[in-house]
Amino acid sequence: MRPAQLIAIMEREFLSTEKGHHTPIMLWGPPGVGKSQMVSETAERHHSPVIDIRLSQMEPSDLRGIPFRTGETVTWAVPSILPDVKRHGPKGILFLDEITSAPPSVSAAAYQLILDRRLGNYEVPAGWVIFAAGNRQGDRGVTYTMPAPLANRFSHFEVEANLEDWVQWAYQNGIDDRLIGFLRFRPELLFEFDPARNPAAFPTPRSLEFAHRALQKFGDMPDLLGPTLSACVGQAAGIELVAYLDNLARMPDLDAIVEGRSVEAPKDVDLQYAVAAALVTRAIRSADQPDVRTKLGNILDFAGRFPLREMGVMLVSDMHRNVGQQLFALPQFAQWANQVADIAPNSDEDRQTFGCSNLSCGLHQAPHWSLLAYVAEHPLSRSTLLPPPPSQPQLRTTPHRKARYS
Repeated sequence: MRPAQLIAIMEREFLSTEKGHHTPIMLWGPPGVGKSQMVSETAERHHSPVIDIRLSQMEPSDLRGIPFRTGETVTWAVPSILPDVKRHGPKGILFLDEITSAPPSVSAAAYQLILDRRLGNYEVPAGWVIFAAGNRQGDRGVTYTMPAPLANRFSHFEVEANLEDWVQWAYQNGIDDRLIGFLRFRPELLFEFDPARNPAAFPTPRSLEFAHRALQKFGDMPDLLGPTLSACVGQAAGIELVAYLDNLARMPDLDAIVEGRSVEAPKDVDLQYAVAAALVTRAIRSADQPDVRTKLGNILDFAGRFPLREMGVMLVSDMHRNVGQQLFALPQFAQWANQVADIAPNSDEDRQTFGCSNLSCGLHQAPHWSLLAYVAEHPLSRSTLLPPPPSQPQLRTTPHRKARYS
């Protein structure tokens, strides 16, 4: 399942727990696809803590606590790691990470905690949700088969790497736009892991974030940048990324584009991806500037100059998802919409084949259909795309679901 969909599910689970509707969630997936990150960011959105318990590092008795005598009876001291309203607050996430790495004797100690939300006399506070995550047995991690009684205590979801969700997360988190352009150009390198080879370094959303950090630290040291990138994402992907970066020396003047000067769009596909990603970043940065409308309009003008019109669709779609519906109020959007109206998909078959006829590097995989469908639904005059007078209803647009992903 896509990270954006899982984030929506986790959000609903978090909000429903106080009403007694929460079902513990188990996230399955290979290393580096963002399982732990999604849990952390769910907590951040609600300003709530995460208690990360690694059952693989515990003994069966660690969850139950320590017995001590009180008169003629024995009571149990509850472990301080378990959620407590006074210590941790009324809401939060109890996260059982790497649960598949725990021996069955340890995971069995968590049966009651997960299903009944209690251990002996201890009860999980009503506002706390229970999430778990782990690798699959084929992922070459240290894993055990999940016992059936434990598995039946969760709802199970498998996390898959998704380029669109990662790109949206990358723009929102300031990831280097050169890296975004590279992944647009080579989408299969978002995640490339062969368990049979068991490489030390390989491309994943997590290791690509490491590559972003390397670009910030060693960007001015080419002798070190290449080896460092290979150390993050593997030798093959690192070599491709360095070659891509070297080719960016032929990039057009991006500042001139934003300022509205006449700039010719590059003909090479990899450079078109790089320019599109860089312009989206500049659009995001201009959002709080007084001349934002002018800059966005100039970028929209340039979107129509790409030799591949689908590239302009990708650029405008990414802008829309990050700067919002203010694009629709710009006259340049109406002009651009006229240029791409004939390639807007009219059927599911069109959507599956869009872009494949003249592009072999993965652009056809980008689901920009909500924006294109909006364009297709309006007459070619596009007069309704301009700001309507007060007596007219405002435009209806396809809502966008934001995703945060690492």
